Amino acid sequence: MSPWVELVGGGVLLYFGAEWFVGGASALALALRVPQILVGLTVVAYGTSAPEVIVGVQAAIDGHGEVALGNVIGSNIVNIGLILGLAVLIRPARVDGTLRQRELPMFVASALLVPLLLLDDAVRRWEAAGLLLVALAYTGWMIRAARSASIVAEARADTAAAERAADEAGAPKRGGALRAAATAGVGLLILLLGGDIFVDGAVSVARALGMSDRLVGLTIVAVGTSLPELVTGVIAARRGNADIAIGNVVGSNIFNTFLCLGAAALAGPVHAPLGTLGLDLAGLLVMTGLGAMFIRRERTISRLEGAVAVGLYVAFTVVTVVRG
Repeated sequence: MSPWVELVGGGVLLYFGAEWFVGGASALALALRVPQILVGLTVVAYGTSAPEVIVGVQAAIDGHGEVALGNVIGSNIVNIGLILGLAVLIRPARVDGTLRQRELPMFVASALLVPLLLLDDAVRRWEAAGLLLVALAYTGWMIRAARSASIVAEARADTAAAERAADEAGAPKRGGALRAAATAGVGLLILLLGGDIFVDGAVSVARALGMSDRLVGLTIVAVGTSLPELVTGVIAARRGNADIAIGNVVGSNIFNTFLCLGAAALAGPVHAPLGTLGLDLAGLLVMTGLGAMFIRRERTISRLEGAVAVGLYVAFTVVTVVRG
């Protein structure tokens, strides 16, 4: 199959998969009476991070650890600069106040840990195991938080928006958790299939152009594996489900470092000289700092801020490609 056919076909699957996934996730939040922000941080973030896990583990097993590392760094940059930026450009997003207390420290730590792990030019297996344990503990923490009275109170405020999203997706309302979960599950499968096909085509094109493993992971693979987040975030923003769009980005960045990098480094060697990653890590830290400013308190992220994020991402990509 032609790489260009894979690119187009994968893109179509990504779009329709995201439509079902977002609709099902919104309806699930309504049926279970939990905030959409929590669904974005867990169900959606885990689901849309699956391509990064799959690609990273396979790359590490095949001896391409730099692709796995570049994929994590690049995907986190894409999530903030391109995905969150575009979502906000479509519709200014309201930040949930609980993000500052609960997710902001983990969000910042997910970026700061990457250069620390690479001080000896590799992510060791014991470090990878620690990352996975943190990912599991963090998930459990959020699930417990969802049971608190404050979370239930927030869920009531989300009901009207969730009902509109469920209507648009043709998903069930209250009491239809199983059907909502099935809708989201089918959408996720289509998303993963579309992402896999798209990445295959993109990597074939990149290889033909003679790009290095690092550059392929940082750009083509990072964008390709982030397409589920991109399409999900854009559609969520278009439907007015800003909580899902923001939660998706924040949760995906956290899971990319702790879950995706941890799984890849446990599956195979992930080596990269820290001295060659100056630009990559600078881009990661700058974009994470920008994202932290966006979610530092309960507020509305403006379209101007979204434009700044997208502009920084474009500038980083151009400099990265030019430098090779």
